[in-house]
Amino acid sequence: MNSIDGWQGEVPPDWTVRPLRSVAEYAVSNVDKIASDEEFPVRLCNYTDVYNNEAIHLGIEFMAGTATQAEINKFRLLADDVVITKDSESWEDIAIPALVTETSDDLVCGYHLAMIRPDPEKLDGEFLFRCLQSKVLRIQLELAATGITRYGVPKNAIGSMALPVPPKSVQQVIVRFLDKQTSDIDNLIFAKQRVLDLLAEKRRVIVAEAIMRGLNPAVRLRPSGIDWLGDIPAHWQLKRSKWLFEERDERSTDGSEVLLSLRMEKGLVPHNDVSEKLTRPEELIGYKKTSVGQLVVNRMRAATGLIAITTQDGLVSPDYAVFWPSAEISTDYYVEMFKTPLLQAVFRSESTGLGTGSQGFLRLYSQNFLALWFPYPPLEEQYDIVRYIATETARIDRLRAAAEHSINLLKERRGALITAAVTGQIDLSEEA
Repeated sequence: MNSIDGWQGEVPPDWTVRPLRSVAEYAVSNVDKIASDEEFPVRLCNYTDVYNNEAIHLGIEFMAGTATQAEINKFRLLADDVVITKDSESWEDIAIPALVTETSDDLVCGYHLAMIRPDPEKLDGEFLFRCLQSKVLRIQLELAATGITRYGVPKNAIGSMALPVPPKSVQQVIVRFLDKQTSDIDNLIFAKQRVLDLLAEKRRVIVAEAIMRGLNPAVRLRPSGIDWLGDIPAHWQLKRSKWLFEERDERSTDGSEVLLSLRMEKGLVPHNDVSEKLTRPEELIGYKKTSVGQLVVNRMRAATGLIAITTQDGLVSPDYAVFWPSAEISTDYYVEMFKTPLLQAVFRSESTGLGTGSQGFLRLYSQNFLALWFPYPPLEEQYDIVRYIATETARIDRLRAAAEHSINLLKERRGALITAAVTGQIDLSEEA
C-alpha cells in the first residue's frame, strides 16, 4: 500500500468503501467521573478499561460513578458496540478499540471515549472492532487528531472515517478466521511473556542472593541484627549509610552546565536526548551539580529504584539528592543493592510526606537515607560480586532480548494478518 488510502483500491469488487456514519451511529461521551447526589449510580467504562482490554465485559471492575437519565439513555453500552479512545497524550494511542461483549443496565461509556454502534443490517460489531485494530485504517483517526500536548479526535472525523464494508456473510467469515488466528498467536505471545517473567524473576534472585549473601553458598552466616536484612556472611561488616556516602549540595550559578535526567533503564542521560522540552540556562540556575562517579537519587522515586551513578558532569533537579561515595566502596555494588525489591521496600518505609507510597509526595529524605545500616563486604568482594552480576545478568538479558524480539515479530504478524483480512487481501472462500 503506497498511501494512507491505498487499501481502498485493493478491496474485492463486491465490497464497498463507506464512511463510518453510513453504517453506524456514534457519539462522544461527556459522562465525567464527578459523582452527584442528583444523578443515578452507574458503572463507568473509562479510558484504561478500553486501552487495556480488547473486550468490555461484566467481569471488569469498573469505576463507580453517576450519570443523568439522559446520559444513561445515550451512552449506555450494548453488546456489539465498539468503544474507542478519543483523547490521548500520544497519537499512537488514538482510536484504540474494545468490543463490548456483555450488556448491563448501568454500564455507561465514560469521558475521553467515543462509542460506535453498528447498523446490524450493514455492519458486524466484531468486524468493525477488527477494522479499528488495523493500523492502516486507524491511522485516519490518528491523523485527524488535534492538540499540542494532548490530542483528541474531532467527532466529525469519526463519522468520516472510511471503512471497508464487505457483505455481512463475508464479515462473519473474516471474524471467525481472525478469532482463530489471533487466538493462536496470542497463545504464543503469552507463552513467551511467561518466559520473560521467569527470566526477570531469575535475574532478581541472582542479584539479591549475590548482594545479600555473597558468592560462596557454603559461607558461615551470622545474624545482622537488622530485621529487614536477616543473616549475612560472618566476615561481612555493617556500616551506616552516612559512613559510605556524603551528601553534596552545590548549585549552578549560571545554568550553563548540561541538564541530566534520571531514567529507569538508561540511568542519568542528557535531558535533551529524552525530552522534547528544551531548557534555557536561566531556567537551570539553582539546579544541583553532579560529577562523574557520584550517586544520584530521585528522592520521590527511590522506592522504585530510580537511582544511578553519574557518568558525565552536569546538573540534576534540585529535588534529587547527590552523594559522594566513599573511596572504600564499590558504588556499583550499592546501586545494585538499592535496586533490589528488598531495599525498595526499605526506602518506601523510610519515605515521608503526603501520599500512598506509589502516588503522592513521599520522599526519601537524606537524613533517613544516611541513617540506614547496610551490609559491607570487603572491598575486593564487592568488586567480585559486581563482576559476577554483570556476567550472569548479561546471559539473562540476551535471552530476554531474543524473547522480546520474538514477541514483537508475533505482534507485527498479528497486525498484518488483521489488516490483510479486513481489507480483503486474504482469500477466505474455503473458510465460508
